[in-house]
Amino acid sequence: MLVAISAATGIAVISQERALRQGSARAADDFDLLLGAPGSPTQLLLTSVYLRSQAIPLLDGDVLQAVTTAPGVRYAAPIAFGDHWQGHPIIGTVSEFASRGGTLSPVEGRLFSASGEAVVGASVKIALGARISPQHGRHHAPGEDDERGDAGHAHAHSGVQYRVVGRLPPRGNIWDTAILVPVEDVWSVHGLPNGHAELGALRPARLGPPWTPEWLPGVPAIAVKPASVSAAYSLREKFRTPRSIALFPAEILNDLYLALGNVRDLMSLLALVTQILVIAAVLAALLVGFLAQGRQFAVLRAIGASRMYVFCVVWCEVAILIGGGALIGMVMGYGASMMLAASLQTRTGFTMPVALGVQEALLVGSLLLAGGVIALVPAWVAFRRPIAQGLSV
Repeated sequence: MLVAISAATGIAVISQERALRQGSARAADDFDLLLGAPGSPTQLLLTSVYLRSQAIPLLDGDVLQAVTTAPGVRYAAPIAFGDHWQGHPIIGTVSEFASRGGTLSPVEGRLFSASGEAVVGASVKIALGARISPQHGRHHAPGEDDERGDAGHAHAHSGVQYRVVGRLPPRGNIWDTAILVPVEDVWSVHGLPNGHAELGALRPARLGPPWTPEWLPGVPAIAVKPASVSAAYSLREKFRTPRSIALFPAEILNDLYLALGNVRDLMSLLALVTQILVIAAVLAALLVGFLAQGRQFAVLRAIGASRMYVFCVVWCEVAILIGGGALIGMVMGYGASMMLAASLQTRTGFTMPVALGVQEALLVGSLLLAGGVIALVPAWVAFRRPIAQGLSV
């Protein structure tokens, strides 16, 4: 069990760190290029991609107009936050983003096509045709309750309702918990221009671009789908200005992964040191145990067992003990990583695909090899011990 726990610790650290990388990278797949107001790129990424509840500065509306009409853009989707319903964030955007440029079809119903309609993520438990009333303020994660109650953070928008017309397929990220509505509705319910000529209308007659530039309010972020890789780099350079930042989410994630990598290396080193100490302790205990059993081995030799037979008996016992512990530890480590991933998923909002890989196989293989080598020590002691010395014990 000591060997198993030691192996499980190393396997859990390695597999969980890899699952966290893969899960967070998949969650950012829908965001090829991200635009925001000058500020922290990490904060922009966490708020826009992972829907972490943080206040970020608004990007001027004329930047949205410029990127919408820029060459090489398949679509530019404003991402507007601020409202929620029963813990689910309500995000104002355009239908092109809801369908991810036509690559994502609803599993139920359809995409929103008119003001007052909403499309929900796969994890939002509400029936099609139901109506929801948005609340303004900090939203909670689903199932999370604030001890002070929602009254301290939110209030309902009186007279505003959305009708659920569609449900998106599961994506394995936090956007499965989101409710997508036309961005014009989010602007209107907060008393802002809706981007179209119907300046005073609560429900605009038309959705999406082209917008009227002078009636475009600010937005927290813009998700841009470039037409090609070269267009993506061109757009990033074009919109890196004193008024806006443009970034590839993968760039920010790489910086975060470097920090995670340092933590992983430290944890792996600690796990390796633990394994060495555990194996040393097991070896010491086995040596003492085999010395105490010296008379039994001497009796075996006296009745005709060869030195090699005794050597093989001792070696097999030690090798099976350490090897069995390593294999049990692999199962324990995988199970621990699965439970940790399930726990972290409720906090991060994205799925972490836990799987055993080459690194874990190398760890278990090294323990098996170490067990085979270490088993030589007590086996050699039993091999060299004279029969008379063993019988005199």
